[in-house]
Amino acid sequence: MKVDQVTNTVEELSSLIASSGSDAIHEMLESLETDEIIHAFSHLDKRDRIALLDLISAEDGARLMEFIPQSQAVQAIEDAEVETAASILNELYSDDQVDIIAELDKADAEAILDEMIPEEADNIRRLIEYDPDTAGGIMVTEYLAFEASETVGEITKMLRENADQYEGYHVQYIYVIEEGKFLGVLQMRDVLLSRGNTQLRSIVIKNALVVKDTDDLDNLIGFFNRYDFYGVPVVSESQELLGLVLRKDVREAESDKSNYELLETQGIVGGEELRTMPVLLRSKRRLSWLSVNILLNIAAASIIALYQDTLQEVIALAIFLPVISDMSGCSGNQAVAVSLRELSLGVVKPYELMRVLMQEVKVGLINGAVLGALIGLAAYLYVGNPYLGLVVGGALAINTVVAVAIGGTIPLFLKKMKVDPALASGPILTTVTDMLGFFLALTFAGASLEYLT
Repeated sequence: MKVDQVTNTVEELSSLIASSGSDAIHEMLESLETDEIIHAFSHLDKRDRIALLDLISAEDGARLMEFIPQSQAVQAIEDAEVETAASILNELYSDDQVDIIAELDKADAEAILDEMIPEEADNIRRLIEYDPDTAGGIMVTEYLAFEASETVGEITKMLRENADQYEGYHVQYIYVIEEGKFLGVLQMRDVLLSRGNTQLRSIVIKNALVVKDTDDLDNLIGFFNRYDFYGVPVVSESQELLGLVLRKDVREAESDKSNYELLETQGIVGGEELRTMPVLLRSKRRLSWLSVNILLNIAAASIIALYQDTLQEVIALAIFLPVISDMSGCSGNQAVAVSLRELSLGVVKPYELMRVLMQEVKVGLINGAVLGALIGLAAYLYVGNPYLGLVVGGALAINTVVAVAIGGTIPLFLKKMKVDPALASGPILTTVTDMLGFFLALTFAGASLEYLT
């Protein structure tokens, strides 16, 4: 889409909001692609966003909430009138309702829940108690479940009579319960091909695979990697059917987790950041990481202060200190990234520190030797002194081995200590590799000073 077209879309939407053109806004939203809707909404000011939600129907509002990033959806619901917010949330799926309500201020959340349909509000209050990265926190409660004693004719009649109500349900399967306990599943084809007087208990597929409501995201990812299912029933410890976890929702949760970890490794604390968020909030989130990092960097720089006499004698060394620090940090960050990914996939567990350490040391020895030789050659060519090449090359080689060893194991250690490995691994690695790199280079230089000057 061209720049002028994008600008025109935003201006047109703003104009329709100003003129309270509800029908025209509906037609416009229907005609736009998803990315166009996201972009246009993001470029409205706060007043226009509030007005937009007041003008459109609850169904259009729910559709909009599904399109835009969750952080924007939370902000939009928070800014909207309570009645408007409640009507929109009534139209969302249960998992989306919980995701938004969980991010709201407690007072705002309760005010909205009080205005919602009581059954919807009660369901949200129940689901919000779950950890968001568990089956209970990811599941949807829009599914079809019937008693084993009911007949095929009874349920097909009920489905036809309530077709509008079940339009948005996931009806590839029907779930069968008996005395409040999960019994099994039925494929829709089995229902359609059975006689009307057939009881569900006689055609139900028993011993179906299920997940517990307390199963975490890693277990769910592993489950869907093993089984090519559309979804899986969620049961309680007592085998009560609670909901349905969909494959697409697990993949979305996995992607969100990876994105949050990426942001945290780059120092964006507190989750997703968009430039439509309040400036002070964005600044606070960034500074919480940067302010700690500056203290750690001062600690690393203090090593140079201890060796300033050596540095004055071998001024060329100052050129290569940043290279040693940066290259070691890059090597360590590669190891951090692999460990974070393996932890998220369940490939490695926090107690496997020694195995990961040995694997990373092997890579570090090879990469350290190659990188050390390259920087050593560069130093020799730059000043014509082979001893300077040995000093910087040796420092980088050793520091690379240490960096990958720390980078590979620190996420596992932090995970074991129940500290967020994505957030803490980077600063720790950077500080250690900077301090050690400076120390090694300056110590080697001091020991061979007579050959360098």
